[in-house]
Amino acid sequence: MGLLSFIFLLVICLLQGSNTSLVRLNDNGYEGIIFAIDPRVPEDEKIIEQIKDMVTTASIYLFEATEKRFFFKNVSILIPNNWKENPLYKRPKHESYKHADVLVAPPTLPGRDEPYTRQFTACEEKGEYIHFTPDFVLGKKEKEYGPSDRLFVHEWAHLRWGVFDEYNEDAPFYSAKSKKIEATRCSTGITGLNRVHKCQGNSCTTRGCRIDSKTKLYEKDCQFFPDKDQTEKASIMFMQGINSVVEFCNKENHNREAPSIQNKLCNFRSTWEVISNSEDFKNTTSLVAPPPPPVFSLLKIRERIVCLVLDKSGSMNGFNRLNRMNQAAKHFLLQTIENGSWVGMVHFDSTAYIKSNLIQIISSKERNNLLESLPTTANGGTSICAGIKSAFQVIGEIYPQIDGSEIVLLTDGEDNTAKNCIGEVKQSGAIIHLIALGPSADQAVIEMSALTGGNHFFASDEAQNNGLIDAFGGLASGNTDLSQQPLQLESKGLILNSNTWMNGTVIMDSTVGKNTFFLITWTIQEPIISLWDPNGIPMSNFTVDTVSKMAYLRIPGNAKVGVWTYSLQAKANSETLTITVNSQAANSSVPPITVNAKMNKDTNSFPSPMIVYAEVLQGYVPILGANVTAFIESNNGKTEVLELLDNGAGADSFKNDGVYSRYFIAYSENGRYNLKVRAQGGVNMAARYLRHPLNRASYIPGWVVDGKIEGNPPRAELDEDTQTPLESFTRTASGGAFVISNVSTLPLPDLYPPSQITDLEATPDGDEINLTWTAPGDNFDVGKVQQYIIRISDNILDLRDNFDNALQVNTTDLLPNEANSKETFAFKPGNISEENTTHIFIAIQSVDKSNLTSKLSNIAQVALFIPQTESDPDESHPNSGINISSLVLLVVGSVVIISIILGAIIYIVNKKKNSRRPRTGF
Repeated sequence: MGLLSFIFLLVICLLQGSNTSLVRLNDNGYEGIIFAIDPRVPEDEKIIEQIKDMVTTASIYLFEATEKRFFFKNVSILIPNNWKENPLYKRPKHESYKHADVLVAPPTLPGRDEPYTRQFTACEEKGEYIHFTPDFVLGKKEKEYGPSDRLFVHEWAHLRWGVFDEYNEDAPFYSAKSKKIEATRCSTGITGLNRVHKCQGNSCTTRGCRIDSKTKLYEKDCQFFPDKDQTEKASIMFMQGINSVVEFCNKENHNREAPSIQNKLCNFRSTWEVISNSEDFKNTTSLVAPPPPPVFSLLKIRERIVCLVLDKSGSMNGFNRLNRMNQAAKHFLLQTIENGSWVGMVHFDSTAYIKSNLIQIISSKERNNLLESLPTTANGGTSICAGIKSAFQVIGEIYPQIDGSEIVLLTDGEDNTAKNCIGEVKQSGAIIHLIALGPSADQAVIEMSALTGGNHFFASDEAQNNGLIDAFGGLASGNTDLSQQPLQLESKGLILNSNTWMNGTVIMDSTVGKNTFFLITWTIQEPIISLWDPNGIPMSNFTVDTVSKMAYLRIPGNAKVGVWTYSLQAKANSETLTITVNSQAANSSVPPITVNAKMNKDTNSFPSPMIVYAEVLQGYVPILGANVTAFIESNNGKTEVLELLDNGAGADSFKNDGVYSRYFIAYSENGRYNLKVRAQGGVNMAARYLRHPLNRASYIPGWVVDGKIEGNPPRAELDEDTQTPLESFTRTASGGAFVISNVSTLPLPDLYPPSQITDLEATPDGDEINLTWTAPGDNFDVGKVQQYIIRISDNILDLRDNFDNALQVNTTDLLPNEANSKETFAFKPGNISEENTTHIFIAIQSVDKSNLTSKLSNIAQVALFIPQTESDPDESHPNSGINISSLVLLVVGSVVIISIILGAIIYIVNKKKNSRRPRTGF
């Protein structure tokens, strides 16, 4: 296979999804895994050694757990810039924090060291990253979470194959068909005790679990304590810390009864069934020989090296493109690029021109010098490769090895020769960021950005959408501490007539305020600019750049917290005004509120739906209750507005995880689309959600050893529903570009069914069953469905696999509500309740006006019995479980005593009868 053919195949793989991981599977081994140590982690070389040990041992465990199919081949460890130098540390190439598979970072909150995988997509889809804390990596949390190597394999299954946990801390117990209460687990061969175990100081008490009168399950404080010695081999996604556990649950031993997250999200399939359906599995066969140990690369983050490669071809004269490019580039140079970075500049048309060699930015002097190098005229053709090769020359003069350097390529034209330098770009080790301006920007460069791990942005010719400034703003370094990164608080624009006003406010919350920068742009004539701080004091001293038609103001120190007010008065007809506001964290010890946005794919073919995701966080803590809006702009500037939701329904996999989602199906044309997201929180509306992270490692409360419980250190106590109110805030962020193909221009029939119901819940109420769920829409999550079909069965697999043949519930009186409303319905199960039936299983399908049906909902269940308890609920004794031998002796002793008593009674009765009988003789 030739190099270009190989690169083409690799690009196709890279463009399928928007997951930023650079991991690839090569001959059964995972290559390109990145562990990134956060800059806030204090320097400790033991962390590096522990990562090596963990991955090396985990590779063998993974190999055996996957039937000798997968192992870890090579791993890069990214070391922060603030750690001291070491000759073993090399410069990264494409590796960066953006592409990290495992983050070694401080805990979400102090004392919260639980490992978890950030995973907010559907079953079988890859996760975002794994988060380990330094204390976990250093082996200080092994008692609570088990050996780190085994836990890494557990989290890797989340990350790589999109499986979920086989426990559920929101539903730790369930009513089994055996009419007993069982711990949620897989497989049921895992043995242990359900107990309430409390400790104060060195004194511990253990008692049996009581049944909650409402749930008919065990009380809140009841926990499952596994036996220390087990023989069961499955499952890694339940509790990999058990010594005997070396396998994933499969079709034969999978526990479909349990209310596990795996069952809910993966339609009752076992984790091994999901893994076996992955592309990784399909493209490999089992090995005979054991795998080699992993190879590690130690890479230290260095100062940033960036070369701007700017298109000045003749087409840049149209639509005010040249000036808009200069406005955005100036904003990047004045505000976005970090001090200490090296920056150069190249212009290109049909040839390339080096305008500035690399300059290290120390102060405003270097920034202003670079401003003078921007292009002032546009003419000629387009040679993208010439521009890129000149950038290599600029970088190579100071850094002969250009690994890890960045090229920001802005172009508006097509160039059929661009594909000729793809191989050279790939071999260079440089990262290509593409900013495509207008509808005709070359498609070939998308391949370059995908191959090198770069960003891809698109800006239309609709200047009021502020796409170019947003794109350059999205190029802040992800390798610095979050407190040093610029955050966009506002980005908006309007087309106005003369003497009309663009008025608005910008909220400066207390987590930001440092290095605050206001930018105003116009297209015809300088407007009247008024800006007031929260105390009503007018701000003056804007720097006005009449050539580039922009004005900017940097607020010294920390900007005042509160509402800043602006008024911009246009002085010309058909004037386009924009305002952009950036700021940084006010305090390095308090994480700022952030928003990150992305689509679920980078390329898509009509009519397949896409999903918009926006993640609103403070540090790693999710923000709930925000108003989050997506703006999706097509190739020609048409904008679709979507309200994103964190309701656990439709496109949103998990409720209250700080990820706001929505389906996108409003395709208007082929070509590039741009995603922009705005998040806003009002007073007493948004809140930090302090519960433990989703998809976290199972905390082991203790072990049962010789019938007694040996407790582990307690986990940090926290009310799972704790929410702390937030002040008002606003954020905007670019989610980059994506490409749509095969959009039809002909009238089409209804193509989209209602979305799947994923949050169906059922609760018994006397002789009725109450159902609740979130309403889907006529087209996924938009509109209103025509009807609901509800069916029930006493067999979960029959309901899943033969839904149309299950017993249908009468829903004549059930009138559907608008999408994302809460639906409720009550019914009597009727003749389903046969003598041996222990559970009723319920599922729903939605039907739209075109008679298109949704996927089957998640399956809810109701137990038809009161479960048996395991032991005397009043039993209370220190540090012990039930002693089975004592119980057996007690039962046997009772039987013996009863037998003696019965024997005595029978003897006395018989003796009395005999005394009354006449005597006879021979």
